[in-house]
Amino acid sequence: MTPAAHVARTRAGGVETLTLDSPHNRNALSAALVGDLAAALTEAGEDPGVRAVVLAHTGNTFSAGADLRDPPHPDALVGLLRQVAEVPKPVIARVAGHVRAGGLGLVAACDVAAAATGSTFAFTEVRIGVAPAVISLTLLPRTDPRALARYYLTGERFDAAEAARIGLVTAAGDDVDALLHPVLDGVRRASPQGLAETKRLLTARVLEAFDRDAADLTALSARLFASPQAREGMTAFLERRDPEWVVSAAP
Repeated sequence: MTPAAHVARTRAGGVETLTLDSPHNRNALSAALVGDLAAALTEAGEDPGVRAVVLAHTGNTFSAGADLRDPPHPDALVGLLRQVAEVPKPVIARVAGHVRAGGLGLVAACDVAAAATGSTFAFTEVRIGVAPAVISLTLLPRTDPRALARYYLTGERFDAAEAARIGLVTAAGDDVDALLHPVLDGVRRASPQGLAETKRLLTARVLEAFDRDAADLTALSARLFASPQAREGMTAFLERRDPEWVVSAAP
């Protein structure tokens, strides 16, 4: 088992838990974290002793989205999201905190996701001058399109109950481990072959989106992040101020 600086690994009863552990940036998707998580998923996927993978997190944030100081290349993020969908074992998100931007794409890539009541979610891309491009590969096939239109365009925060209503997560409740108990019991009772082939059926539409749209969305993401508006948006975010385009409400 290869150690990873940004991902802690534990195993119990055939379930490998990969815990995002980058507290200095609230588990933002840095190039380093994306690389470490991809490597850990590869090992878990190839290990016959692993029946399922749980993605968990330290602290009060599952992921703050892309790390603006050390962003992963769009191709690397595409590769990670596709890997979650392709690994021949269930990948289950355990969310007990906040999720922003690219972190929502990671949650949507998982086969099952449970969120604690206090969790919040937001697509913040439009507020820094970009778009939720690459993460749409996992979100559009699985999430209510009218809800996505609202939350993509406004960047509003929404809660765990709403995340469950729109299909972003499977279930929401006060005790996230209680929500996951029957799920983990179920996968422990299932055969490896049955799980792999059933997952293949379930992820077919998601993988079709990767085959069809990944190149265009990767190019869009790269173009937007290099734009003047994105530079202003990211600078404003890091300086904790409003970007220049914010308009006050009419009196």
